[in-house]
Amino acid sequence: MKKPDTPHDEETRLKTLRSLNILDTPAEERFDRLTRLAKRMFGVPIALVSLVDENRQWFKSCVGLSATETPRDISFCGHAILGNEIFIIPDATNDERFADNPLVLNEPNIRFYAGCPLRHLDGSKLGTLCIIDTAPRSLGEEDLEAFKDLAELAERELVAVQLATLDDLTRISNRRGFALLAQNSLNICARQGVPASLVFFDLNGFKLINDKFGHAEGDRALTAFADQMRSTFRDSDVFARLGGDEFVVLLTNTAAELAADIIARFRQSVDAYNQAAKRGYDISFSDGIVTVEGDQTHSIEALLSRADSLMYEDKQERSVGSGT
Repeated sequence: MKKPDTPHDEETRLKTLRSLNILDTPAEERFDRLTRLAKRMFGVPIALVSLVDENRQWFKSCVGLSATETPRDISFCGHAILGNEIFIIPDATNDERFADNPLVLNEPNIRFYAGCPLRHLDGSKLGTLCIIDTAPRSLGEEDLEAFKDLAELAERELVAVQLATLDDLTRISNRRGFALLAQNSLNICARQGVPASLVFFDLNGFKLINDKFGHAEGDRALTAFADQMRSTFRDSDVFARLGGDEFVVLLTNTAAELAADIIARFRQSVDAYNQAAKRGYDISFSDGIVTVEGDQTHSIEALLSRADSLMYEDKQERSVGSGT
């Protein structure tokens, strides 16, 4: 058996895949419809929308198979994402790369496999639309074209997921995307028994920037703030623009004292940007921090409400302190 090689753009590919916020999410009809259609069109017992992360292939949609994922090192899809065309194995028992693969020797007893890589807008291959049979077979030219058409529909659905959860201006998560990803992160923290801290940000004097410098400059300020979030916070943290001049970050495995230190460093990063940018105004913010222990699950919306109230108190104090 031959394990799949690692794509040359693996780091970017995985970052793009994680940005979709789709791994380990519930089944969705728009993907299930495609796998049902593929199963019927090609007369196969198994059809999948498979996404390949660091160590596994996870099935966003699956018909004809009870498993929800398999290890990446025995996956056929791990090989399929290495190329640009449909990856076809007419008979796995006659292919030295797969003849002794556990998925061939045991359930689901794969013989025929065809996987079409699913590409993101940046060119990253995130997984495949694939069909599997327990008997050897082949696909004709018309079948191949039809299979590509179905794969393009799957690609569009994957991109639609991201577009629905990304803020158009800053290209970080929007409120919907944050709620989905942050709730999942909170649940993981609860299972692992580690703390998490949610920080609610509101830019100070943002209306004045719009009024004095124009809305284009206001957009520049919002984008700059999002860029500072990208460069400061960890890959494991979840951050977003909630709307207007409100932002948020969930700091995982982070107790209150560490959260305060991280936000202090973030404030220094924003200050350094102001000094370098010299835009005629300074970006500043008020914040509210809520920390929860990892011994029970919490609602992300409830934490947002509590952090928003604390942020408002901080803004009032800063307003009094500045004499405004």
